[in-house]
Amino acid sequence: MRVPGPGEVVVIDVFVGTHDGNGSGSGGGNPVPLVADARGMSAAAMQQVAAAHGHESAFVLPASDAGCDLRLRFFVPQHEMEMCGHATVGTLWALRQWGRWSTDTARVETLSGIVEARWDAAARRVWISQPAVRARPLAAPERRRVAEVLGLGPEGAGFAMTNAATSRVKTLVALPDVAMLHALRPDFAAMEAACAAIGSTGLYPYAIAPGAASGHAVAHARQFPKSSGYPEDAATGIAAAALWGHLAGSGALAGAHGEPSALAVRQGESMGRPSEILVAPRWSETGAPRGCWLSGKVAWA
Repeated sequence: MRVPGPGEVVVIDVFVGTHDGNGSGSGGGNPVPLVADARGMSAAAMQQVAAAHGHESAFVLPASDAGCDLRLRFFVPQHEMEMCGHATVGTLWALRQWGRWSTDTARVETLSGIVEARWDAAARRVWISQPAVRARPLAAPERRRVAEVLGLGPEGAGFAMTNAATSRVKTLVALPDVAMLHALRPDFAAMEAACAAIGSTGLYPYAIAPGAASGHAVAHARQFPKSSGYPEDAATGIAAAALWGHLAGSGALAGAHGEPSALAVRQGESMGRPSEILVAPRWSETGAPRGCWLSGKVAWA
């Protein structure tokens, strides 16, 4: 595929999954409108691209940090975002296809900090880093408000809920089964105020699937953003990273030797855009935990 020119928008699908969850088909994932050369574009022009396409959009710029290879800016229809996991994965994959990234690793400058990236040649995938999770459990009044917005009824306030973040704060809502997750009918008119009241940028209800696939745990999730300009997100990398960090910290992902295992997060199924986000533990050179890696399949839209 030819390299797009300055200001030109190309759309890619990121974290592509299938309805059977094997990640090998098409029609799923989260679309990313991408401008591979955004030099000269104003913030208003970038936001207009996101508004015109109705999705999180990514813009590649020269790095201002001498230690980085490129800088990324991210916009949704309503505002700029500090970080977008699926857009970062997708952008680096596209740059690889165009021959604009050929090294094994890269450092990406974002408003939320520097993101480390590595190319997985065997799987032909990009992995990007996220830091250790920050988390706090919601108090009872907060849980009642979230349960009301999600339509869970009074008993929903008894579910475990946690504000967790590797960049933006997402509210993790632990549901007992996948059927309840897909049956949710949120009050979208009340979403922004509820998220603002609890200090969150979106609600992320999830359910752990029984059994495991390919040696890793599986969770199903949905993401209802606070004020992005659309009601639901087909794949949310930073929310999946926050979920992995929360589950790993609680011991729910303990492997055979006690270390946290990988997690596959399936999202977008209720939207007809099945997605699969892969999250794996990340270690320092001394073997200490350093957050996680995010990856998934990418395809041209």
